[in-house]
Amino acid sequence: MSSFLDPYLDDSHRVFRELCRRFAEEQLAPHAEAWEEAGSFPRELYAQAADAGVLAPTWPEALGGGGGDTFHGVIAGEELLRGESTGVVVGLGSLQIALPPILHLGTPEQHRRFIVPVLAGEQIAALAITEPGTGSDVAAVRTRAEPDGDGDGYRITGSKTFITSGVRADLVVVLARTGDDPHGGLTFFVVERGMAGFEVSRALRKTGWWASDTAELHFDGVQVPASHRLGDEGSGFSALMRNFEGERLMLAINGTALAALSLEHALAYAHQREAFGRPLKKLQVIRHKLAEMQTQVASAQTLTYAVADRMRRGEPCISEVALAKNHASLVARDVCWEAVQIFGGMGYMRETVVERFARDARLLPIGGGTQEIMNEIICRFGLGL
Repeated sequence: MSSFLDPYLDDSHRVFRELCRRFAEEQLAPHAEAWEEAGSFPRELYAQAADAGVLAPTWPEALGGGGGDTFHGVIAGEELLRGESTGVVVGLGSLQIALPPILHLGTPEQHRRFIVPVLAGEQIAALAITEPGTGSDVAAVRTRAEPDGDGDGYRITGSKTFITSGVRADLVVVLARTGDDPHGGLTFFVVERGMAGFEVSRALRKTGWWASDTAELHFDGVQVPASHRLGDEGSGFSALMRNFEGERLMLAINGTALAALSLEHALAYAHQREAFGRPLKKLQVIRHKLAEMQTQVASAQTLTYAVADRMRRGEPCISEVALAKNHASLVARDVCWEAVQIFGGMGYMRETVVERFARDARLLPIGGGTQEIMNEIICRFGLGL
């Protein structure tokens, strides 16, 4: 998508970029507006994306993934947005936040049972962390998993909200409290569709990301066998912190891509649209606005790619990924809005991609930890405050 990415790529990345772009332009873009208005996309798209090799590019080949590195994930995140629907991309991508706890904490049997069908596009996975009233405060999780007196399993009781892909997920990776310690008392479990007491309370309506389903979930004494617990009791918090780094990088990539694509659309519009007898591109106010947008996009890309490279090398980057997420979120907010302004009246119409992207960008300073939480992480781990 930009020359700033090129130094991090080899031939396999470049081939993969063309594959992702072709899939987005041929399989996603022609349907994006209809899927957005419907608030959903066909379930079959998961299998199509898996068959095309774009659903799980960074996951182990032994489990059905592509076996690629961090930058194969960066490329997929950027190029699939050329399909013009953030909702579709995040819906397809919910496995990227749902499955890591299974991968890192689970047994080979759990990998086979829960991960393989999802990477094949046969099942849908969701991650359930946030609860009504807790927001970004993970230590305040109240959903409980109590030992089942009738066997060696657990009964899960509580509610979760803002769950991406939660409406139609076949399996939900749930963070529940197994002890009273705010951090050490958290454990992950896999809850499957159809388990007695598990229900989707309601589908949630959002400002953006329309094509992705978002749910509120309720667990009423859901009986879960011990084989559905991930790792030891109390292992959930550390796994979640690891998960957050990957999620925040994904959101930073999403922000840089939304901004870059909005700039592309605005630039194309400035070439074709005339005002006062001249193309918009000849008006200094528009030219300078585009130059400032390009500067912002370049800064977000440079930071995000540098952090992705650190993650590829296995270096710790808790503060750095928070920096990248915050900066990319604010750049996306500003650049997407400026694109709407350049489009004028058409920028306010739902048929225009930049209108959709401007709405979608509003989630970025909230999801995966708010902008304010990211600033606290930067202060603590980056500035030593």
